[in-house]
Amino acid sequence: MKHSNIFPASLGLPQLIALYIGAVLGSGILMLPGVVAESAGPASLLAWILMSILVIPMALTMGLLSIKYPNSGGVSHFVSKAFNPDAGSLIGWFFLLSVVVGAPVIALVGAGYACAAVGLGGSSRLVLAVFILLTAILTNYIGMKMTSQIQMAVVMTTIVILVCAFAGSVFTVDLNDFSPFMPYGWESVGHAGTLIFWSFLGWEAVSHISEEFENPERDVVKGTIIAALVIGILYIGTAFVVIGTHSYGPGISDISLIQLIKVSFGQYGVVFAGLAALFICIAPVIAYIGAACRLAYSLSITGYAPKFLSCLSDRFHTPIGGLWFLGICFTIMLWIFSSGALSLSTLIQLPNATFILTYLGGCAAGVVLLKDRKFGVQFSVISLVMTAVVFLFVGWTVIYPVIITLVWGGFMMYRRRTDERGCEEPGSGYP
Repeated sequence: MKHSNIFPASLGLPQLIALYIGAVLGSGILMLPGVVAESAGPASLLAWILMSILVIPMALTMGLLSIKYPNSGGVSHFVSKAFNPDAGSLIGWFFLLSVVVGAPVIALVGAGYACAAVGLGGSSRLVLAVFILLTAILTNYIGMKMTSQIQMAVVMTTIVILVCAFAGSVFTVDLNDFSPFMPYGWESVGHAGTLIFWSFLGWEAVSHISEEFENPERDVVKGTIIAALVIGILYIGTAFVVIGTHSYGPGISDISLIQLIKVSFGQYGVVFAGLAALFICIAPVIAYIGAACRLAYSLSITGYAPKFLSCLSDRFHTPIGGLWFLGICFTIMLWIFSSGALSLSTLIQLPNATFILTYLGGCAAGVVLLKDRKFGVQFSVISLVMTAVVFLFVGWTVIYPVIITLVWGGFMMYRRRTDERGCEEPGSGYP
């Protein structure tokens, strides 16, 4: 999947950190602190701390691969280099079709949270979700330099909102709410860890933009560690005050941040909570769409996707073919949601297995490709084992990658037959 770099290098360390934080710090922080506190009690804080530490090797694996093999194909390219291009293309399609579902889900979660905060109805939720997706598509159409600047503003606003929520709540924390600390045993903490894992996905998305880093050797590892520390602190801090103010329980666990801000700022704080939800969800949608449209371009120019996906904007030189494809897919997904054919809870789970398989491919590639990097293989092995364990819990969602694999197999057969016919035609250019 090697091709020339057509996207200019314009991203320094601040932009890289913002992209990492924006990709990872997503809708999970809106719901999961309360959800896992309800299922595991105060001991869920241990799960947050443990996962914040364990994901660092996974983040560094993706970062080290991005330094060594910068390419818009991202994890797909890494797998191609480590194993073969066919395997890489399948991993690419897993990630691309994860974003097709995942980005609208993040938008719907954020929109639903904002609407719940200010008392708006279901139609408003759809309008806000469309606004989030359109903002992300238009931002990526303008170009990564502008995208990174917008992303920095969104991420800084998100951090300020979360810090204010923490600062406003920390003085009302009651240590009695941490007792009993582990009411449901160690097993509940392990289950909480598997749920929390989803809140730390996103490191792979930035790998698709690695060609556009100004100085990856200097910035990637440093940016990865800074972003991981910031994200871990924000998650742990939010979980701590959610538990310490008992902002969870039946009917409020999935809107724990709203409840937390109500405790801190009263009824007027719900508008603040709605604003938080929008900013928290816009950032990862921007990052994932940026990654997916570049991956679509990479797959197309290497023959593993239809040619129209390699179309570039004449004005901004951005992958407009991929953006059109994503826009059409997002429209279909929002129509499916609005029609009631699939519930949001089903859509949330649908891309789980494909995201995890993308990470499994990337971590396996790291074991092969990072032998010359200090701790590269160790980081990759830890990440591979951790991701494999989480994959055991994906359940019925394994159906989605099976369907993708069957469609991919059909496309590969069609491609080979087309190539064979081309070889037989005089003057076709084939030997």
